[in-house]
This record gives sequence, structure tokens and C-alpha cells, in this order.
Amino acid sequence: MDPRYGGQDIVRCTVCETVVAPMHCEVCHIDLCKDCVEAHLADQSKVHKVVSLKQFLSTPKCPVHATKHCELYCKQCDVPICSQCVISKAHKDHDVVEVMENFKNKQTALRKDLEEIEKVIYPKFQKSEAFIKRKKTDGRKHFQKLKTDLNKQGEALHEEINNMIQGMQSEIDEMDEAHLKALEKHEKQIKSFITECKHIISDLKLLLDGNDFSSVSNFKSKIEFFRKCPPKLKISLPIFKPKEIKRNQLVELLGSLSHLSIETEVQGYTVLSSGAEFCHQDRPLLDVPQLITELKRGFANIYDVFCLSDEEILVRCGKNFRKLYHLQGELVKSVQVKYPDWIRGIAVTRSGDLVCTDYGNRSINLVSNNQVQTLIRLQGWFPSNICVASSGDFLVLLIKDTEAIADDVYEPRVARYSGSTEKQSIQWDDQGKLLYLSGSNIIENRNLDICVVDWVLRSVTVVNSAGKLRFKYRHPPFATKKVFYPCGITTDSQSRILVTDSENHSIHILDQDGQFLRLINNCDLRGPRALCIDSRGDIFVGETTGYGETISGKVKKIKYCL
Repeated sequence: MDPRYGGQDIVRCTVCETVVAPMHCEVCHIDLCKDCVEAHLADQSKVHKVVSLKQFLSTPKCPVHATKHCELYCKQCDVPICSQCVISKAHKDHDVVEVMENFKNKQTALRKDLEEIEKVIYPKFQKSEAFIKRKKTDGRKHFQKLKTDLNKQGEALHEEINNMIQGMQSEIDEMDEAHLKALEKHEKQIKSFITECKHIISDLKLLLDGNDFSSVSNFKSKIEFFRKCPPKLKISLPIFKPKEIKRNQLVELLGSLSHLSIETEVQGYTVLSSGAEFCHQDRPLLDVPQLITELKRGFANIYDVFCLSDEEILVRCGKNFRKLYHLQGELVKSVQVKYPDWIRGIAVTRSGDLVCTDYGNRSINLVSNNQVQTLIRLQGWFPSNICVASSGDFLVLLIKDTEAIADDVYEPRVARYSGSTEKQSIQWDDQGKLLYLSGSNIIENRNLDICVVDWVLRSVTVVNSAGKLRFKYRHPPFATKKVFYPCGITTDSQSRILVTDSENHSIHILDQDGQFLRLINNCDLRGPRALCIDSRGDIFVGETTGYGETISGKVKKIKYCL
């Protein structure tokens, strides 16, 4: 309130000084009663501006012009101003409205905010709170069940081990009993021989002492028989050879525990929540990778290998698909699967359906229960390969249609699609150079980096989720027999990058920053191409060797980390 009226209960008219003044002239700076307003406006020496006293007193004083109230509002500066400020340099040519108009607009905006918060946002948070409470309860039950299942499996293993030990102990008891019986039988024979020897000794002494010609002449010697006695008993006692207890073999028997994934969706993008990285057990690399098994021989050219589950693998050989079913690393069944022959790139969704690229029709399609649904149809670009990001988005390698351009430059790029909407395009680095010259495979790492195999550059190009180049990996820090030729690519729970080198018959392992860690070249690898990792952290490698009619492929399972 104006200091002039701070100690008064009511404001009286400045002209008549008797009647309450509900109005105010902003030009003359006087308060007016209703009767005096008409006479005041009749004075044409000035252009008067009469407003309600309440409105006048509610407007702030101008911080620049102390005698003025802010009856206007500058939109550019977002501050209330007075009429004198309008003509100053600070607000020259700015968009200005009446302060009460701005006030009413702000009130309208506040009402809309209030309505949205009360009717939409607040209920949404209430639902989220209820959802979190349910998740806490369900999560506690789930983790308790995990412990129960783990203990049950442990008890089953203990029971099996105890049964094996009891069986071996029974076998030991039986061998002990048989050993004792054999010794007692032999002992009995020896005692019998000793008794007979005593009798013969006595008889011989009597013959010699009696000096009887007839008895001595008729005596039959048994010395040859006794010279061969006593019979020798050869006994090889059993021994127990304890084997070295290897932790990875126990893990295979016990079973694996999948990782906890904590993600937060913010405005359509999925990011790893803080602390999620601590949910993954450290899994160091083995000094010597181990070939577990060869699941299948006799394939043709292997393009892709996908782990659909811990017991089911999808293998793509040319236009043919096969599902391999295996238990404990042994092949149980192989089934031919019918999919369209136009498929170029392929990925598996979380629901187990296939999302595929059709190079000829420039489309991206979903194949579910042998039904094909076109999700995206492209103009001027061919879709090459594809992967499904952790957010559910599609990351697609695109090649420019050279028939539609004059310079014959492919200019590959990576496009991110949410449904059928392109949300992001990744093509150039900070210097305006192409990131890719080709693209054969693509995958998203756990840290949300996007990894692309570029067979023209003979490199693995890695960008972050915003499309900024992080690094390019072109070869290990030592010489190889042939030039690095990357084909298949995958990543593991530690965000390590694994890429096949078909020319050097090996698999390169990098950390998430592109530093070379290890080379797998010992498992009799021959032309490794396709690559995937199951939930236990084991690699499935699709190999292809030979050319033309002699071409053949096989799938190997390799353990490379603890």
C-alpha cells in the first residue's frame, strides 16, 4: 500500500476531502470519489487515466521512477514497468501490455496449471506411489523366492553329492568286506598247510628213527608240492582320486542368476538409473577360454545367431532359419523354421518376435506367428541391419539410395525409431565427416553406446546415445597375420564389446572405452562371423568356412569369463 495511506482506515477524495475515494487518476496522482470523477475528466488540459484505487494500489511501484506505479508489463524483459520506462532505452521497441492484462493472463495460466496438477499430475504421482508400494511388496516376495529357489537347488545338489558319497562309501564297505574275506580264506589255507607240514615233519622223523626198510621204501615225497607253497595273494587296494573343484563347473551345476536392470524413462528416453551398475557381479575374463561344445555341424553360410532363451538358439543360414534346442550344452533337437526370404537384417524383440529389414521394399517389418506387419516404410534409404535398444526403440543402419542421387555416395547413417517415428539420426562427426562408410552389424551396449561394424573402414565405430563419436577400433595393439575384418558383434553384462575377426579366426574383446583386453583364438575357430551371448555369459559363435559348393558352417559354445 502507498505510504500515504498506511495509517488510515479509509482513503478520502483529494478534491472534496470528505467522501471515500474508490478511484485514482494515474496522470494527476490524486484520489477521487465518484462525484468528482466526472468533473476531473472534464478538465481537457490533460489526458486523464482514472482507474480503481484498489487496482492502482495493487500494482507495484516502479524501482526506477519512485513516484510512478507499474501500470504496464514488458514481455521481453518479463518485468512490470511504468509509463516513463516505456520511452527509456531499456525498453525501447519492446512488446508492452497493461499490467492487469498480464496479471489476468498469469491468473489464467495458474488456473490451468492448478487444473492440470490436480486432475492429471497429482493423480499420476499417486498412481506411481501405489505402483512403487506394490513393487516393493512384490520385489520382496520375488527376492525371497529367489533365495528359496537357490536354497532348494543347493539342497538338491547337496542331496545328490551325499547320495554319491553314500554310494561310494557302500562300495568301499563292500570292497573292505571282500578284501577281508579273501585274506581270511587265504589265512585258512595257510594254516591248513602249516598243520599238514607239522604232520609230515613228524612222519619223516618217525621213519628215520625206525629205520624200517619197507616203510622208507614205500614213502612218497611231497616236497615238490610244498615247494610251490604257500600260494601268493596279490591285492591292489582301491584309491580315491579327488578331482580339483572348479568354481565355474559348480556354477554350471547350480545354475545362473540373471542381473538386476534398473532403468528410468525420462521424456521418452531410457537411461540407466544411478547405482544400477553395482547390480552386476564382476565377471573377470578366463586366462584360457574354454570350448564347451559344438552344437551343430553341416550348416551352410551362417549370417546370424540369436539366443532366444538359455535352451533355445535361432540360427540364420542364407534364407533358412533353424532353432536349436540344447540342455547342459548338448544338442537335443534342431527344427527348421519358416520365415520370409526377403529378410536382410534381423533382431529379436523382448517378446521373442522378429523385427526384420526388407532391403528390396525399403521397409522394416515385424514377424510374429508367421504374420508380417509393416512398421516403417522408407523413402530414399535402404534399411541394412537393425537392433532393439534397451528402451524398446529400433536402431537401424540405413544406406542412401544411390539411384536417387548423382554423386554415388552411400552416406550410411543410424536412425533411431520409436514405433514408426524417427527420433534421431546419427551420421556426421564434429568435423563434419561421415562416421560410417558402410554398416554390417549394429548393437547397443549396456552403457547406451551404439556400436557399428564398418566393413569398409575395417573398424568398430562407437558413439554415445547422443550420437557423439567416442572411438573407432581398427586393430589390436600387435600385428596379426591378416588385416582386421570385423563381422559379428555383441556386448556382455560388463559392457565389454566382443567382435569376430573372420580373417584371423578370432574374437576381439574390448572394454567399453575401446581398450583391447583379450583375443580368443584358441578354440579351433574357423571363420567366425555371427555372435551372441546367453544369460550365463557364454558365447555362441557361428562359423563359416569354404566357398561355393564347399561352404559349411557350425555353431560353437565358448566360456570366456567366470
